[in-house]
Amino acid sequence: MVKASRSFQIFVKPIGAACNLGCSYCYYLEKSRLNPDGHNTRMPRDILEAYIKQHIHASPDSTIRFSWHGGEPTLMGLEYFQEILEIQKRYRPPDKRVLNGVQTNGTLLTEEWCRFFIKHGFSIGLSLDGPQEMHDRYRLTKQGDPTHQKALRGYHLLRQHGLTPDILCVVNAFNVQYPSQVYGFFKEIKARYIGFLPLVEPEADEESGVSPGTVPAEAFGQFLCTVFDEWKDQDIGTIKVQIFEEAVKTALDEEHELCIFRNTCGDVPVLEQNGDFYSCDHFVDPQHRLGNIQDTPLIDLLEDPELISFGQNKWTTLPRYCRTCDVLSMCYGECPKNRFIQTPEGEKGLNYLCSGYKGFFHHCRPFVQQLAALRQRQIREEQHAAPAVGAIARSKIGRNDPCPCGSGKKYKKCCLGR
Repeated sequence: MVKASRSFQIFVKPIGAACNLGCSYCYYLEKSRLNPDGHNTRMPRDILEAYIKQHIHASPDSTIRFSWHGGEPTLMGLEYFQEILEIQKRYRPPDKRVLNGVQTNGTLLTEEWCRFFIKHGFSIGLSLDGPQEMHDRYRLTKQGDPTHQKALRGYHLLRQHGLTPDILCVVNAFNVQYPSQVYGFFKEIKARYIGFLPLVEPEADEESGVSPGTVPAEAFGQFLCTVFDEWKDQDIGTIKVQIFEEAVKTALDEEHELCIFRNTCGDVPVLEQNGDFYSCDHFVDPQHRLGNIQDTPLIDLLEDPELISFGQNKWTTLPRYCRTCDVLSMCYGECPKNRFIQTPEGEKGLNYLCSGYKGFFHHCRPFVQQLAALRQRQIREEQHAAPAVGAIARSKIGRNDPCPCGSGKKYKKCCLGR
């Protein structure tokens, strides 16, 4: 049986762009035009089964991951997800493990949903933009009603059932002004995993070239710096912030997990509810439609030269200004969707957020370099120590000693587990 040549993650849209909310910055609501007649918004069972079967057969990994997105996937109803599990069980090889993840706005969660998620080991991502005033500025219902209270209720329901969701916070022109308040709110509700997603909306009719809600680049960088300093001083080991984890990976010579920071992309395609397959969540358009799993096997779509080329173009189209940047390995030009401004030399293709990212990566680099030095020392000690005394060599830094990264925390509370 042919396997994909690389690991992949597919954002599956079982209900397409349908959502119970009308967030003003949502880039996916407009994708409803892909289904102009308004019918068949739900992924039919035959397509669902064909997809799951092909995904399992194509995966080269021992753990097979499914990612259910939208729109709002919980609109499909609990029975639909129970059916997903039944199909997965039918096709899962005995030596493979299947995991599921759902990205939700949290407003429709119930006790029953939470019991289902915890029973079947689902990972949950929940969208929350900070305190009520900041969240409700953009995340409203289609009738213009606030959603913070319902989203927070969903979050607390998950926590009460033993699930700690990943928080996805969109950073926009408003909440970027209040980094301490945003981060403080997440600490207050005992969030453990936080991702900050910068809002970037190009608009030709705006003098600035972006929408009024778009986060200013340098302000986003300062937002990250402020949160980073507080995280480094108080929360290392207790809270994971996605972009900080990605920055640390460069110190450990590890590949970025987040596609926007890899040197190439194309490993996170999209499957729409009708079986259409697209290169990326941000490029669901006719130009990037590669086919339909009803006509072309998923393995062939994953290995399609156009998808490979799409991913490689992330590197090949990178401006010289980026290629010579001293923090290139931390960024790699970020997401191609944001590369619409010019470099100081006038070359096209610079990322709109460049100045902000550069400011942040320079700010956190001393910490990252300290981690790198610590890791290299540990490797040297392990290489020169006999197996029997390896533990002694590693124990030269005591668990209760100050961490050499400079955080001020004890080693056991800081970098020991990295």
